[in-house]
Amino acid sequence: MATDLQGKTVAFLCAPEGVEQVELTEPWKAVEQAGGQPRLVSTQSGRIQAFDHLDKADTFQVDTTVDVSPPQEFDALVLPGGVANPDFLRTQENAVAFAKAFFDAGKPVAAICHAPWTLIEADVVRGRTMTSWPSLQTDLRNAGATWVDEEVKICEGGPNVLVTSRKPDDLKAFCQAAVEVFKR
Repeated sequence: MATDLQGKTVAFLCAPEGVEQVELTEPWKAVEQAGGQPRLVSTQSGRIQAFDHLDKADTFQVDTTVDVSPPQEFDALVLPGGVANPDFLRTQENAVAFAKAFFDAGKPVAAICHAPWTLIEADVVRGRTMTSWPSLQTDLRNAGATWVDEEVKICEGGPNVLVTSRKPDDLKAFCQAAVEVFKR
């Protein structure tokens, strides 16, 4: 697995504040361990503030911003959760457009927990089968998705492959599925 993602660059789109730290760091490590290059993308340069649920955790250096680096520079996209993270991103037109561009280009996307809120705003979940934090199921159904309560769901019924998971407890399966899909 050490070279499965060799030569692939994976964008991790996060708000300046509110990302669930473990949902950023565990997939990041999985991409690195598979030989890929993760890059932290945000709406602002500088550092982002991660959280452990509602408590401040570590900060992370932003590699680039959505207005500087186009999605074409990346092979795949990871959308970590946290309640505040995708709630902020879905209000930022350039962040929503960044995420949508991966679907338009047929590139794989992996989203965990509350992250599908950004995808709902991008209008890319219609006709997809996916999972999320349970409180998003009505939002996803209202946006045209089929919601399932599964540890990880890989949906190939659209322009790209979409990997989704429910919560931090699902991270092992989420990371394995994301790496598998990203190496295709």
